[in-house]
Amino acid sequence: MEPVLGVKIGCLFALLVLTLVCGLIPICFKWFQIETFRGRHRQILSLLGCVSAGIFLGAGFMHMTAEALEGIESEIQKVMMQNRTESGGNSSGDANSASTDYPYGELIISLGFFLVFFLESLALQCCPGAHGGSKVQEEEVGGAHVLGLHSHGSLPSPSQSPFRALILLLSLSFHSVFEGLAVGLQTTVVATVQLCLAVLAHKGLIVFGVGLRLVQVGTGSRWAVFCILSFALMSPLGVAIGLAVAGGDSEGGHGLAQAVLEGVAAGTFLYVTFLEILPRELAGPEAPLVKWGCVAAGFAFMALIALWA
Repeated sequence: MEPVLGVKIGCLFALLVLTLVCGLIPICFKWFQIETFRGRHRQILSLLGCVSAGIFLGAGFMHMTAEALEGIESEIQKVMMQNRTESGGNSSGDANSASTDYPYGELIISLGFFLVFFLESLALQCCPGAHGGSKVQEEEVGGAHVLGLHSHGSLPSPSQSPFRALILLLSLSFHSVFEGLAVGLQTTVVATVQLCLAVLAHKGLIVFGVGLRLVQVGTGSRWAVFCILSFALMSPLGVAIGLAVAGGDSEGGHGLAQAVLEGVAAGTFLYVTFLEILPRELAGPEAPLVKWGCVAAGFAFMALIALWA
């Protein structure tokens, strides 16, 4: 077995194990469960939820959006160069400059945002009871302020888990596949290890936040475990795909298609972060400055990791 292949297989299992462990901690330990919220325990979990909100915010801006913009810009530059070469350099320089300067990356990310916005609006229009309504609004009417959760009435069943939680998992899953794909496509041991460590550094925090989010929205234990297991398989799947195509060359529209999908995933992630996670965590009136500090701390940690990731 070649050294690079052995390292990639090791990275595959490392990504799988870390994701499973960090994601299942909030689900398997009763300390994180809604039923145990009492006094100071509730306050600690509320602040922990704010830290996870900051981590999601940092992941959205410092990782997913940044990588999507970089990838889209790079692929568009390649397409422009190919068109210029095929046309023999006779194309107008001003037209090429205008096409390159257009913010395609921002447009694609915005389309991802509006895609989820449209799907959620369509679901509410066609099936008003399917979404379960806005939890924050329900709490304000009912007078309950416990971590932004609907504390009166029964918890949603696995089949009625929040639409935005599903979108969160899907966007992160897309991103995880592409992260694993990048690891699998590396050609040296050093590059593979460096990239894998960078992915592991923020992967554990993000998946812990996902597990905590599933618990907070009242997802059933079996369904939550299934979601974490599915999410844990995404990065190893990307590594496996990278191993399968490592000998080939990513040409044609493959790179551009991947960049576009990353942009759409980043847009959907930002939608969930701003319209679901942050409003839910900041809904309660208690200790607003402390909550701000926790959100900022989570964001700062992800920004620090971005120096190496």
